[in-house]
Amino acid sequence: MQAMNQPPGSRLHVYEVTSYGADPTGKLDSTEALLKAITDAFNGPSEGFLMKGIANLGGAYINLQGGNYRISKPLRLPAAGVGNLMISGGTLTASDDFPTDGYLIDLSASSSSSSYNYEYITIKDLMLDCNYRGGGISVINSLRTSIDNCYITHFNTEGILVQDGHETYIRNSFLGQHITAGGDPGERNFSGTAISLMGNDNAVTDVVIFSAAIGVMISGQANTLSGVHCYNKATGFGGTGIYLKLPGLTQTRIVNCYLDYSGIVAEDPVQLTISSSFFLGDAYILFKSVKGLAKGINIVDNMFSGSNKGIEIVQLDQSKGPFKQIDQVVVDRNNVNGMNLKATVAKGSVQGNGTSWTVDFSPVLLFPNLIDHVQYSVSSSGALFPSHALRNVSENRVVIESDVAVPASVFVTVDQGVSS
Repeated sequence: MQAMNQPPGSRLHVYEVTSYGADPTGKLDSTEALLKAITDAFNGPSEGFLMKGIANLGGAYINLQGGNYRISKPLRLPAAGVGNLMISGGTLTASDDFPTDGYLIDLSASSSSSSYNYEYITIKDLMLDCNYRGGGISVINSLRTSIDNCYITHFNTEGILVQDGHETYIRNSFLGQHITAGGDPGERNFSGTAISLMGNDNAVTDVVIFSAAIGVMISGQANTLSGVHCYNKATGFGGTGIYLKLPGLTQTRIVNCYLDYSGIVAEDPVQLTISSSFFLGDAYILFKSVKGLAKGINIVDNMFSGSNKGIEIVQLDQSKGPFKQIDQVVVDRNNVNGMNLKATVAKGSVQGNGTSWTVDFSPVLLFPNLIDHVQYSVSSSGALFPSHALRNVSENRVVIESDVAVPASVFVTVDQGVSS
């Protein structure tokens, strides 16, 4: 790597922003100096191509040198069609006249000769202070973008916006509209979205979202979240930890996450897995009916902890109509403390001397009046050998009847999500 203060244009592809006149104290506006460093990096030597139409800049490095730089407009990359570039090592702060619809770092382009605007852009080791003037990072139609070890705060739109493109990885980062560590007296007023994924095949791993109205908004397919801790605006105040807004084609995996007083909302979920996650403070999962579709869902092996207010761990919003197409939905093996268990699989038993036995599963089964599959056994200690049959499963109550009165124990297993 080149030595410090080496002049611009070095063939080693390191562009130190103070060499362009950027003020690392944050007192003076550094926008033009930073844009000049970025432009020189774009116009620097390239080493062939990555994807077709994407010039390989060979690891060009915009070095912020640990400074705090005030900017008055977005740092927008000057042209599409380049890749293998890193911006790293400092703080960017929006000035008081920064555009409220802008992003401090803007990976967008009006046109590109490639199917993607950029490839392998790395944004690393940065603090971005949006000064309540817009968003932090915008990644539009880019391929293999990495956002690593960033702290993004004081946004009022999105901390990170990912739109179209493919494989943006966001990891080891912290996002919050207001700098807090929970219990903020202004929590009801949190606004904005920390991360918005409007594209496919992205991953968010080991990320903390400490204040926003919505932690992660997902409206693209095949995204995965792992190790994400959301304690943004609490559900009780109208906030959402993770909002899945792709009705009918969710294709999302949420694993090993921590929903801390803020839950998960999924519209018409299809192919959704939520597992090995912890829900604290009465946080719950809400299925929201849009066209009444719920298919291919696994809500398994999670922990729920609440305050004994009778809140159910999984709930249905059927205000726009009931769920009518339900298939392969498994809500099972979750453990609960201080909340009400809901599931699609349940077991029960009843004892009595007579000709009818009823097991009521309505308190635990998720969907009303839906039992797809029943298994039962009758154990009788009497001398008679009765004939018996399943007579009714309406309203999530299973009724077994025999032809003669006998003392018996009846054991029943029901399932609401058996594949059709």
